[in-house]
Amino acid sequence: MKDDQNGLFRQNGTNYLVPFILITTLFFLWGFARAILDVLNKHFQNTLDISITESSLIQVTTYLGYFLMAIPAGLFINRFGYRRGVVFGLILFGLGAFLFVPAAGTATLVAFLFALFIIGCGLTFLETAANPYVTELGARETASARLNLSQSFNGMGCLFATFAVGQFLFSGAGSNVAVPYVILGIVVLVIAFVFAKIRLPEIEHHDGMEEKAKYGSEPLRVVWRHKFFVYGLIALLAYEVSEISINSYFINFVTGQGWMDDRTASMVLTGALAFFMVGRFGGSMLMRKIRAEWMLFYCAIGSVACTMLVLMDLGYVSFIGLLGIYLFEAIMFPTIFSLALRDLGSLTKTASSILMMTPVGGCGFLLVGAIADATNLVIPFVIPLIGYVLVGLFAFCLVTRRREAGTEN
Repeated sequence: MKDDQNGLFRQNGTNYLVPFILITTLFFLWGFARAILDVLNKHFQNTLDISITESSLIQVTTYLGYFLMAIPAGLFINRFGYRRGVVFGLILFGLGAFLFVPAAGTATLVAFLFALFIIGCGLTFLETAANPYVTELGARETASARLNLSQSFNGMGCLFATFAVGQFLFSGAGSNVAVPYVILGIVVLVIAFVFAKIRLPEIEHHDGMEEKAKYGSEPLRVVWRHKFFVYGLIALLAYEVSEISINSYFINFVTGQGWMDDRTASMVLTGALAFFMVGRFGGSMLMRKIRAEWMLFYCAIGSVACTMLVLMDLGYVSFIGLLGIYLFEAIMFPTIFSLALRDLGSLTKTASSILMMTPVGGCGFLLVGAIADATNLVIPFVIPLIGYVLVGLFAFCLVTRRREAGTEN
């Protein structure tokens, strides 16, 4: 693939580097917010005396917010633009974070779940706006590389959350879970104020669907005619089930295997997320040279192989396989997302809102928890294995299409 030195942040003579930097700050925020959930699972099991299955309601409730709010978020962003979608999402995010104060006072799981649902709704607006916006801030050919670069900062947020919050909650002294959320809420509202004052360029598509996308629901029907968008939607859902299940199950798995205690496990999870972040930064650079379809295919094979190592229950060899999953899966979300949106023009925002329903795959952790409680700690990894196979099939379909079109380099 031709390495377009100007295409990463430039299109038709316009330089989009500044809006790219501004919007990328949001990726850190929701990475932080989503990674905390993986620590909360074990923390609430300890403090509220609940099972793995019951603690999985943390993921179910948060990602249910994505499923219910994604289409409304897309309609809102179509009508009012990316910037207002970001501001509204940040306000919801901040509100949910501050709701942790009364929730901590009641110390009931239901109160925490309500706060997490509001946060999930806010994150849906942020991700529905930011992900497609990044793909449009430069040349079409570098959309996957650009989104992987932004998503790398999502990985930094995940890494910081599991280390800082994990050490705080599992230190023995820091038991008030409201503290990190109050700090997060303050930061989020400050950023909301900044975005309310700045101007972001709206990307226009003169393809006959611009006005219909703003004022009607027709795009919600038309987008389903694009079969590779549909394939991408299935692949993204499969990835979300796999990735969220493994993250949420990580501490339970490594402690249940007798490899380490809760606090050490949270630090090791931080290390795993460092692999994840390295994978995204590295993937962003490699995709300047390697087609995104092929990169996705290679990484799917690597993820399947590593998950098979875990399922073989080979002790610390399986642990290495578990860490390897983080490296190989890192590029999957942004790459699938950008490939599914390719060539959709004014349908991009609508398609993005549908794609942002896929984090409901986090509810798959409910099945993982139920299998773990009913059998053993290893068998639940069959769920992410199936997910990575589906991602590989999507990548294979794209590679085949490119070859049939005669555009493969």
